[in-house]
Amino acid sequence: MDERKVYLVGAGPGNPSLITVKGVTCLSQADVIIYDRLVNKRLLAYARPNCELIARDEHAKDQDKINHLMVERARAGQTVVRLKGGDPFLFGRGGEEAEFLANAGISFEVVPGVISALAAPAYAGIPLTHRRFSSAVGIVTGHEVPDKPGSAVNWEALSRAVDTLVVLMGMRNLPAIVERLLRAGKSQETPVALVSLGTLPTQKTLVSSLGRVVEEAKARGLQPPAVIVIGEVVRLQELLAWVEAKPLFGRRILVAGEATRLTPLADLLGEEGAQVWEAPVIRIAPNGDTAALDRAIGKLRSYDWLIFTSSNAALHFWARLRALNCDSRILGGVRLAAIGPATAAALAQRGLIADLIPERYCTEGLVEAFATLDLSGTRVLLARSDLANPLLPQRLSAMGALVEETVLYRTVPAAVASERQADIGGLLRRMEADLVVFTSSSAVHCFADLFAEPDLQAALRTVPIACLGPETAATARRLGLSVQMVPEKYTLKGLVQAIVLHWGKEK
Repeated sequence: MDERKVYLVGAGPGNPSLITVKGVTCLSQADVIIYDRLVNKRLLAYARPNCELIARDEHAKDQDKINHLMVERARAGQTVVRLKGGDPFLFGRGGEEAEFLANAGISFEVVPGVISALAAPAYAGIPLTHRRFSSAVGIVTGHEVPDKPGSAVNWEALSRAVDTLVVLMGMRNLPAIVERLLRAGKSQETPVALVSLGTLPTQKTLVSSLGRVVEEAKARGLQPPAVIVIGEVVRLQELLAWVEAKPLFGRRILVAGEATRLTPLADLLGEEGAQVWEAPVIRIAPNGDTAALDRAIGKLRSYDWLIFTSSNAALHFWARLRALNCDSRILGGVRLAAIGPATAAALAQRGLIADLIPERYCTEGLVEAFATLDLSGTRVLLARSDLANPLLPQRLSAMGALVEETVLYRTVPAAVASERQADIGGLLRRMEADLVVFTSSSAVHCFADLFAEPDLQAALRTVPIACLGPETAATARRLGLSVQMVPEKYTLKGLVQAIVLHWGKEK
């Protein structure tokens, strides 16, 4: 990407996974991102740590200020991304912004985005064209009142010219739009669909007719943003409604743990249709005192086994090797054990193959696996967290192993933003969470400490709980929580499968 250039980037229809690859590239290389209020904030995670983020509503309250801000930053030598909902050139003032940049002599590029006019109906199971029903599509704004003098939308002509009519930003004017189309000759039985919050886990779809849609939309309480689809293709929605068929569609799930694990877990749950809130209540911090670890690394070849009980342990161990200017050759003939496939994968990324992975991915599974070996006089190094389960070294020592432990990293409470705390607390107080998921014992403790108010604790005890493994489940039960789901395989995928099975909607 070039400096002194502005990129007008379409953020897509709301679901952050629907942004284009070029859009992600622009976000990851920008010096400053000016984003619209309705843009999904998860897209901002692609920005560099030192990128300046400017919310349109907070820093630039009108279009003129936005235009001058883009020019000012580009002339200062910065790479600017103007992140806009949907596509920049469809009802997004992208054309006006590009025009202003061109007149100011600022180089710019347009990165198209997936528009809600296409994506929301698709997620609702409504194809806009179909050989039996529709060969022509019209997309119009419903933002202006249809009966206003000099209206830019010719509703009479549209009602005759296209088979499928898609109206954006039209919920507030729905009664007037319906009345205008009926006056133009549309039948009261013409199928209509309203897709609210399309492509998001909170998506709601109402299928009706022109004669009944206003009353039914009011009864359902559908709110903008919503896409209105009018035409015979709407009749296919019941058969093709694929999102609503997902096993966790409509479920509200709160996940608590360490940030790097929560995002992939939230993505997996989202793929099954769930609406997910993330509570990153713990973080991983390097152990400041590396003296004991450095001594262990210095005599690494004297050990018979090196055991990793988490992917974090593998990552921090490798980082310390590199800091000491060492690589995998220092391991010599040391055999490696990994507690599960994720830990084994973290080792494999560094060219190291685990010699032992237990059938059960937990401390007890490691104990069972090592019980099949003769450990008498065997030297074992455990490099792990400061909060690791003491059961493993105790049981290995009982088998005759000479066990040495060293702390690689610390698990500490994370600072959760006050706004996110308020959202999660409100979710619990209103009894709106269908499930709370914990990924570790430390996550259980830190979550309970963070939401310690009596009413929140009482609410938490009423919510079904899912835990990644038996140790986490035991911790939750000791706090009086109702653990109902523990996967057979202690992986994120296994956890999601257990949740799906629990609700009896497996795909």
